[in-house]
Amino acid sequence: MGKPLGTLSTGCRIRILKKATLVFVLVSITMLAPSQENQNKTLRLTGAATLTTKGLSTFPNLTLGKPAAVFDFSVGGDKFRFDPTLRFGLDGKPWTFIFWLRYQAIQTQKFGLRIGVHPAYSFRTIEMVQIGKNTDILRATTYLAGEIAPVFRVAKNVTLGPYIILTHGVDDDAVQYSNFISMVTNISNINLGERIYSSLMAQAYYLRMDDREGFYVNGTLSLNRRNFPLSLSTTINKAIESTIVGKSLLWNVNLIYRFGGMYRRDIP
Repeated sequence: MGKPLGTLSTGCRIRILKKATLVFVLVSITMLAPSQENQNKTLRLTGAATLTTKGLSTFPNLTLGKPAAVFDFSVGGDKFRFDPTLRFGLDGKPWTFIFWLRYQAIQTQKFGLRIGVHPAYSFRTIEMVQIGKNTDILRATTYLAGEIAPVFRVAKNVTLGPYIILTHGVDDDAVQYSNFISMVTNISNINLGERIYSSLMAQAYYLRMDDREGFYVNGTLSLNRRNFPLSLSTTINKAIESTIVGKSLLWNVNLIYRFGGMYRRDIP
């Protein structure tokens, strides 16, 4: 039998991760390509680069807890999307890499249903003794996850719905099974002036990680200017009752730069 990913050398783990990620990306592109031929040749290429005062996650074991840079990308059409997220500490060390493949199963004016799967890699620095010397090495933990996200539009700028993620840790020393169940409300385009508007995302969620569990509330408030790529946001995460190890209250401030758009190619 092969060695678990966590026990391999750093170089070997990185090579395995690169190969696994490449395979997933190629499969994603293969699935995306034919789907676009039936979607009026519309392709979405968007992204966002975020500087944050504290790297947060709704999963406490994935919280960095210090300043970070986050890069989000999305490529796809009306049905299939590939949404990678690359997160780094400001020291340049990787924090988490997530590679979502998403499918918009239903989309009407009042209701939408999205499903998705991803591999994810969480990185941390550990100290090991090699040839009699203490050496810091970068260790990667691998997770596989699936999501389901029904969304109900209750008003022009208001949506709500449950969001569910099921996660499995591939490595023996990782959290083996996590269940994330939330109720999410989004209020967009809150006018604050002729050019300034705000958006609010609020959710209450239940999280179970192996034999530990907790109830939390989470919210993000953003401040935006129309037709301007920069925006500011702040996120707060509060544990209501939890046996999961982690800080009870976390918050940050984020500077976000957005880019990209929709592209259409007309085919006779």
